[in-house]
Amino acid sequence: MRVAILTTDSREHFQEYSRTVPYFGTAPEALLQGFNHLPEVEVHVVSCARAKMQSPEKLAPNIFFHGIYVSRIGWMQTMYQGCVRATRKVLRQIKPDLVHGQGTERDCAISAVLSGFPNVLTIHGNMRFIAEVNRSRPFSFWWLAARLERFTIPRSQGVVCITHYTQEAVAPLAKQTWVVPNAVDASFFEINAAPPTDKPPVILCVGLICMRKNQNAFIRALDALAAQRPFKLVFLGHAAPGREYDDEFLDLLKSRPWCAHGGFADRDSLRRHLQEARLLALPSIEDNCPMAAKVGGLPDLIEEGRTGFFCNPLDGLSMREAVETVLSNPAKARDLAVTAKAQARKRFHPMEIAKRHLEIYAEVLRQGRTCV
Repeated sequence: MRVAILTTDSREHFQEYSRTVPYFGTAPEALLQGFNHLPEVEVHVVSCARAKMQSPEKLAPNIFFHGIYVSRIGWMQTMYQGCVRATRKVLRQIKPDLVHGQGTERDCAISAVLSGFPNVLTIHGNMRFIAEVNRSRPFSFWWLAARLERFTIPRSQGVVCITHYTQEAVAPLAKQTWVVPNAVDASFFEINAAPPTDKPPVILCVGLICMRKNQNAFIRALDALAAQRPFKLVFLGHAAPGREYDDEFLDLLKSRPWCAHGGFADRDSLRRHLQEARLLALPSIEDNCPMAAKVGGLPDLIEEGRTGFFCNPLDGLSMREAVETVLSNPAKARDLAVTAKAQARKRFHPMEIAKRHLEIYAEVLRQGRTCV
């Protein structure tokens, strides 16, 4: 089987145009790790960029890379028409059996559905929900992305949903759906957390600093607990001074020595932080990825009292009590972590997720549907 994966080259996202090796978001990167061990599939990764870059022809023996230069006018301001045309040209040369668009955030989904080949999409972030939560203004990026998502979903042969939450969100629009969680980089399964015993326990909160991730309410919820026991609350995620929510977040940290902001963390840095953390917390109001507030896609991951604890992200007392439960019982927390890791290996390892994707691709091709 020959498959084309349309995804964003992180060199484009971070404007690191001098780098000579492409790299991708955590989920697509992990999926490619799985495909690397499945020689029966030939994978072609296709990524558009605003600059011409030096890139290798292959990322692995069965994984090819195609970097496409698209001038600036071909992006969102023209609804990615430059990306669509350039991608179609490359795909006609590759002649894939199926095209897989990774995400509706940028050009990947619309390029997939207009490719002329059978295709599926993966929804990593629900653009329509994000635009609503952020009250996006007409013609802003998120407002336009939400409308592109509404256009692309019905025109694909199906949507791979990383959570049941997303499945419910796209079911009214999609021809068919499958629930398959994101693959997790294989290296994360090798982490054996060893929190230092001579320092206050670390609570790690990972995510873009923004309203839907709810960091500010989480900080305030833990004020009373910080007055009773020592701990360090560490945030990893980009913050943009000048935005109202981000400025409030930075102000909250100034008066709380038990809080720290590590900024954006790459995978190596994240692994180091996870190695030393006692607790991983995600108090999101709305979230697709199952990373733990009982909202969005999070219930797909957590089994209450067995692999973690839920909290109400709109209730400060609920968040505080969930944190206190873990900090006050280290032995219970270790048992939870061991069980959670064992289950995660079965459900999220790249090999398992890649195999499931091949089953979906084969199902779509058996149906013999033509692309709209």
